Amino acid sequence: MLTKKQNELLRFIHERLKEAGVPPSFDEMKDALDLRSKSGIHRLIIALEERGFIRRLPNRARALEVLRMPESALPASSAPRGGKFSPSVIEGNLGRVRPTPALAAELSQMVSIPVMGRIAAGTPIEALQSRTTTIGMPADMFGPGDLYALEVRGDSMIEAGILDEDTVIIRRQDHADTGDIVVALIDEEEATLKRLRKRGASIALEAANPAYETRIFGPDRVRVQGKLVSLIRKY
Repeated sequence: MLTKKQNELLRFIHERLKEAGVPPSFDEMKDALDLRSKSGIHRLIIALEERGFIRRLPNRARALEVLRMPESALPASSAPRGGKFSPSVIEGNLGRVRPTPALAAELSQMVSIPVMGRIAAGTPIEALQSRTTTIGMPADMFGPGDLYALEVRGDSMIEAGILDEDTVIIRRQDHADTGDIVVALIDEEEATLKRLRKRGASIALEAANPAYETRIFGPDRVRVQGKLVSLIRKY
């Protein structure tokens, strides 16, 4: 699933390539999406490339190739029947195995948490809304609430014990107290993991690494999308 801005940019590039045979310039893309700077376009292009929708061709200026479009943009003949994806399933003895009562009770106490992509603990990156997989965790670890997970990229929160490649568990909420570590959406474009501080009418997003500056915004520029409740680390 693409964000609204990612989808708009992909369609704009696709239409320009069909009409003119060359991709639009960064300035044209910025104006078409009504963004304030070309850095926002750069982040959108990186996100589309990581998801396999476009490819940047080396050693050529403004060289972009559209590899695929979202299913919603495909002709009806190309979409799966009924509009739904039907996976191929190989049936075997495993499909008829029933869990033991103890295992069934344990599974019933697990919660499935969607992993929604990556979050920057460093320079903010394009906000991600793409569900990539799920992880199962004991429900009694978190209490009530809507949970999601994000893979951390960056080192700006290392003094809070959050390292690059950790997975953070976030409770979805639109408010937070001073000192909470939150997922903050900046200008509806960039998502970052930072400690929130309220400074009068302003909001400060504070890193836990002296190499990074605290960023201060007006309240209308920052929207809290969740609060950190747990962390998973692989060794």
